[in-house]
Amino acid sequence: MKITVIAVGKIKEKFYREAVAEFEKRLGRYCKLEIIQVEDEKTPDKAGMAMETEIKRKEAERILKHIREDSCVITLEIKGRMYDSEGFAGEIARLATRGTSHIQFIIGGSLGLHEEVCKRADLAVSFSQMTFPHQMMRVILLEQVYRAYRIINGEPYHK
Repeated sequence: MKITVIAVGKIKEKFYREAVAEFEKRLGRYCKLEIIQVEDEKTPDKAGMAMETEIKRKEAERILKHIREDSCVITLEIKGRMYDSEGFAGEIARLATRGTSHIQFIIGGSLGLHEEVCKRADLAVSFSQMTFPHQMMRVILLEQVYRAYRIINGEPYHK
């Protein structure tokens, strides 16, 4: 299976880049992983609702250019469906059983995702009701995808 992570913004901190690289290496034995970074928009400190919507719209245009019609699109959203690790692994396994060969996970920028991206999603997933920095979310997502593959393959993992 191919897993693509489409994320807004670059990872600036070295420790996040190193963590992403580690999970890229680990996932190499389970799937083909691709990470696409799209440019983020600068958000002024006192941006109003209209400006925030416009920023999310511009980021959405960049995201949507990379979404493939034949992929299963999973957005990461606070209001998405919550899973435990076994349930998340089960969802990935079900997609594979149904013939899905490509999953695209979408991580928005600091303001979240525009409604056009959310409408395109086949599934919205939430890892928590808390807000995480979008850079950290890449690490969390990759760790959970790695854990899912360990579970699917009956390999040990930490509960």
